[in-house]
Amino acid sequence: MIRFREARREDVAAVVALLADDDLGAKRETGALSGYLAAYDAMRAEGANHLIVGERAGRIVATYQITFITGLSLRATRRAEIEGVRVRGDLRGQGVGADLMADAEARARAAGCGLIQLTSNATRERARRFYERLGFTASHIGFKRDLS
Repeated sequence: MIRFREARREDVAAVVALLADDDLGAKRETGALSGYLAAYDAMRAEGANHLIVGERAGRIVATYQITFITGLSLRATRRAEIEGVRVRGDLRGQGVGADLMADAEARARAAGCGLIQLTSNATRERARRFYERLGFTASHIGFKRDLS
């Protein structure tokens, strides 16, 4: 059984390890832990930005970030943005991801959201199929621009 909860500062290293546990993440998640801890502190201060972890037998095995956004578009629909979805490699394909997304949906509904949105790297074909199985539609084209 996996229990989902708000991450604590001491969970950050385990979350970063999950984020780095694939081909894309291994190349991207190479910074010093201090930078991740500063980002965690900033997220906590923002109030609508939450890091969630899935815990089994005292170990962090899954994570996601959920941010609640109030806006005017779509008749002022409040939305939840999901980022950084990861499940430990040896647990993929066992329903943990579906449980994680169900947790995200429950949190979004509890926060008054009428929409959940997320992006996934175009090279992540398995992730795309996973989200489609859960009822997500690839309705938009996403753009990013590096500001560094």
